[in-house]
Amino acid sequence: MSDVPEASNREEVEENTPEPEEQSDDSSDDGEASGDTEMDFLRNLFSKTLGISGEKVLDELTLEGVASYIQSGKCKNIICMVGAGISTSAGIPDFRSPDTGLYANLQKYNLPYPEAIFQIDYFKKHPEPFFALARELYPGQFKPTVCHYFIKLLKDKGLLKRCYSQNIDTLERVAGLEGEDLIEAHGTFYTSHCVSFMCRKEYDLDWMKEKIFSDDIPKCDKCSNLVKPDIVFFGENLPKRFFTSMAMDFPRCDLLIIMGTSLQVQPFAALVGRVSNSCPRLLINLEKAGGADPLLGIISIGGGMDFDSAKAYRDVAHISTCDDGCLALAELLGWKAELEEMVKREHEKINSKAEEERTNQSSGAAGKAESGKAESGKAESGKAESGEAEVE
Repeated sequence: MSDVPEASNREEVEENTPEPEEQSDDSSDDGEASGDTEMDFLRNLFSKTLGISGEKVLDELTLEGVASYIQSGKCKNIICMVGAGISTSAGIPDFRSPDTGLYANLQKYNLPYPEAIFQIDYFKKHPEPFFALARELYPGQFKPTVCHYFIKLLKDKGLLKRCYSQNIDTLERVAGLEGEDLIEAHGTFYTSHCVSFMCRKEYDLDWMKEKIFSDDIPKCDKCSNLVKPDIVFFGENLPKRFFTSMAMDFPRCDLLIIMGTSLQVQPFAALVGRVSNSCPRLLINLEKAGGADPLLGIISIGGGMDFDSAKAYRDVAHISTCDDGCLALAELLGWKAELEEMVKREHEKINSKAEEERTNQSSGAAGKAESGKAESGKAESGKAESGEAEVE
């Protein structure tokens, strides 16, 4: 349960975007970055229209070329764009695969159409299918993948500017990314809110988890309306922070790594065109994605990826699973052993914590059972004593 479908009224128009929120690592430059965004966009537009390519910074359009660039020291602000494909090896289905994708396996919920399970109006009338699905795929039941930990390794080495994720599984957080490292474009299970605009009371992950696994439909303690995880449904806007951070981050990006996404959902997919003309873009995916729109390509605009033409100068496609691609890149960088050790260590911690929780739950259940027996024994003893007294 990773990326969420496109919302019908998501706005890409930046004129209506609020002023950028203050962020801990960008506070001194926020005004300058947001002011330069439109100028950067216009420069890119005119460059593409006139057929002017950006500076070529990769020695070769291969994974080796990307690794060499990272090792050169010129690459210091990497942005990762990720989708459902980075979580499939954790056991979480993507949405669109014909046989294994989520949309292909929703028959048991008797939906009028598959997308209805993420449609806000349908949810308000029939919340049961969504919460039944959420119980099956709830965060906390899966471990981050090699790809998640590769992104964490980029952070640890001071190279990660931000990770823009379409996923709602929270595995980026489990892997060690903090809120400031992440833009959860399609929302998250991490927090929930009452759906009433007059209330909007917030609830945390533990509260929602308790409700979902007790088969209760989550209702607001304050007003009794439905409570929904903060994931973006059809009919809802993307988080404001997506737009404000996009305006600041992408002009500064010096390497864009795109992993596990078909780049079909807007406005997320359009982010590939927000970087400068000289910024290299690496796609790690099972198939090529993000190609230029044929109609816009006629007039040389649109920001799509160009892997194969004679004019290609910065886009690299590495066709593989996300985990295999990250391991291959880590090996070229000399980080493979470090990455594999990180995965092993963190998975052991997760397993240990899960085992401890199971033990505590078993102990708690046993304690309740013993307490129940003791109370029952006292009751029986009281009845017996009462009976003896009556006989006397």
